[in-house]
This record gives sequence, C-alpha cells and structure tokens, in this order.
Amino acid sequence: MADPTGREAVAAVWRIESAHIVGALARYTGDFALAEDLAQEALAEALVTWPREGTPRNPAGWLLTVGRRRAIDAFRRRSALDERYAALAHGLGEGGILTGGPGTGPAPAGTEPLWDPDHIDDDVLALIFTACHPVLSREARVALTLRVVGGLTSDEIARAFLVPAATVQARITRAKKSLAAAHVPFAVPPAGDRAQRLGSVLSVLYLIFTEGSSASSGSDVIRFDLAAEAQRLARVLARLVPDEPEVHGLLALLELTAARFPARTAPDGAPILLEDQDRRRWDRSAIRRGRAALAQATRVGRGLGAYGVQAAIAECHAVAPSVSDTDWQRVVELYAALGRLAPSPVVELNRAVAVAMADGPAAGLQIVDRLRSDGALPNSHLLPTVRGELLARMGRAEQARAEWERAMELCGNEGERTVLRRKLDALT
Repeated sequence: MADPTGREAVAAVWRIESAHIVGALARYTGDFALAEDLAQEALAEALVTWPREGTPRNPAGWLLTVGRRRAIDAFRRRSALDERYAALAHGLGEGGILTGGPGTGPAPAGTEPLWDPDHIDDDVLALIFTACHPVLSREARVALTLRVVGGLTSDEIARAFLVPAATVQARITRAKKSLAAAHVPFAVPPAGDRAQRLGSVLSVLYLIFTEGSSASSGSDVIRFDLAAEAQRLARVLARLVPDEPEVHGLLALLELTAARFPARTAPDGAPILLEDQDRRRWDRSAIRRGRAALAQATRVGRGLGAYGVQAAIAECHAVAPSVSDTDWQRVVELYAALGRLAPSPVVELNRAVAVAMADGPAAGLQIVDRLRSDGALPNSHLLPTVRGELLARMGRAEQARAEWERAMELCGNEGERTVLRRKLDALT
C-alpha cells in the first residue's frame, strides 16, 4: 500500500537539500542546466518510489545517487553519439573529436567524489552566484534562484507571484539556455568579480522578500512563505560569505522588517498601519537576530551600505515604544544617507514621510510635491497615498480625497485598497 507521507517526505527533503543536490551534480557534470534537469528527474522518481517503498534511510544520498546515475546514462548516450560522429569525421579525413573540459563527462572513478563535505559550501555559493548571474533578466534570476536554491516548484513560484506556472517554467528554461549560451561557468566568481556579482545576488533576495512583505497584487498583504524563503536564503548566504558586510546588512533588514509581520494584519487580513500596530506582538527574537546581524555588518565593514542603512532605519522603529517616541530625526538622517548611496524616488518619498513626522506635514509635503513635479512614480499608488495623508493631516480634506481616489485607481493589492477606502470613509 502506498505511503501518503512519502510525498511529504520528498517535499521536506527537497526543500532542505535541493541546493546541495543541484550544486553537487553541477560540480560533478560541469553543466549547470544539466544538473538542474538531473535533480528534477531524481525528484520525480522519488515522488513515485518513496510513497510505494518507503522513505530511504539517507534521502539526500538517494536523490544524489539517482541523479548521478542519470548523468552517467546521459554521458554514455553522448559518448556513443560522439563516437559515431568521430567515425564519420574520420571517414571524411577530419580527424578525431575533442575531449575534456566542463560538461564532457564525469571524472574517472575515484577522482571526483559526488558529495564531498569540504565542497558543499562552495557548491551552494556557486549555485547562488550562477542563478543570479547578471546575464539573466531580473524575473529569470528570481525564478531560477527560487527553483534551484530555494527548492520551490514552478507551481509554488507561480502562486507566489500570481503568474501562470507555464510562464515560470518558460523563464527557467530561457534562463538555463542563456547561461549555457554565455558559457557561464559553475563556480564562485574570482575575487575581482565577486563584488559586482554579489550585488546581483543581494538584489534578487531583496526582490523576493519585498514581494513577500508587501505583495504588489492579489488579496494578501503579506505572502509569508515568499518572505520566509528570502530570509532563509539570506541566512545561508551570511554563513557562506561571513566577511561581506552588505550580506549581514540585508539579513538584518529582512529580520527587522519581518519582526513586524505578526502585527501588520488584522484577523480578517486587512493591513494595519505602523501607528496602529500592537508592538507587543512584534517578534522579539527576530528583532534580536536583526540587531545582531546589523552589529556584524558594522564590525566587518567600513560603514554601512544601502541594505545596512535600511536595516538601521528598521532598527529605529524596532526599538521605539511607539510612533511618537521614534527618533524621527535619526530616521531622516538615515534616509538622507540612503539617498546618497542608492538614490531613488521611493527613498525620497520615504524621507518625506520621516521629515513630516520630525518637522510637520507641511515640510514633508514640499518634498512630495517636488517629486510630483518631476514626474516621479507616475504609475505607483505610493505617491498619491502619501500626499493624501499629509494633506489630510493639514486639514485639506478635499485635496486628500482626490489623492486617495487616485491611489485606489493605481493600487493592485486589495488589502491596501481596503485601507484607502477606510481613509476615504473617515474623511466623510
């Protein structure tokens, strides 16, 4: 009789070990795309075998063995084909075939262990850098990272980003072809290239977390699974590259932001704004982890980077007993620093909110109006939402109404639209 828990065991093992498995197979074959395919084939075989025969004593080893066998079969088929090509070429007087190099086949028996504990960290790190290679589009990097590093299925990624599973699968397929066409090696980049490539890795993790913490569309304000996956990957990265300050800065930002999740939604799923949150519900363990990561970023770096500065802003909120007791002047200064490190209209809009809290809504409105006159964020609901809030605080109700109605037209998340409706109702 089939064991219904077998499929659950497959899912659990895959989520924990997928990065190690794909990384080990990529090192073994020298072919990233092939390794991911082999791992998926092993996963498919486990979904059939484990429910019927039971979960093996060494589940990860079982998956690796199946993947390696499939690799050997592939290499044998390739070798046989190459031999036929060589015979044809010899008959035409064109000589033999090329041998060696990445992806031409496994190393001789006994010379290349499939699962060497000394290589696991390097394998996972190489996997992360490969999945986040700048040659790929942003959407492709996100999908490939969640697939090969996070262990999520195409269906899970599709549900998280509210797109068809076929779209996700197409992105992954194109990404693997792009990596092969660009001859991207499966390796940790050399020291000279690592800083640039690390920035791409951090950007992908930040994008995943941002979509999880503030869903851009759909009915859920927070997609907890997606945010948690970004946190998990950031923790893995912090262990793999402990001397990189921005890795710890990003981890601190994710932990301190996620600490507020328990208080950010009402029982009906509606969002609760910062000033209305019950701070007793904030996750104190996450705050401690975030502050520790921020302190580590400070220790190993020469000043905070953009993620570290954002984490310092989040820390200001995390340690304040209330909105009114927040050190808003420090928040303003930190946003000014962030604007120099990573200038963007969103950073400037957030600085306007902080200025309004520190110096009054009129001061913040001046910054917002400059952004509007510059044509910043034309298709985002964020600017009219903030402008409406500042106008309402200044008693200019009709102007605030116009801004919030505009924000509702632009907002794609139903939870945030609910907040805007309540603001409009409060005006009347």
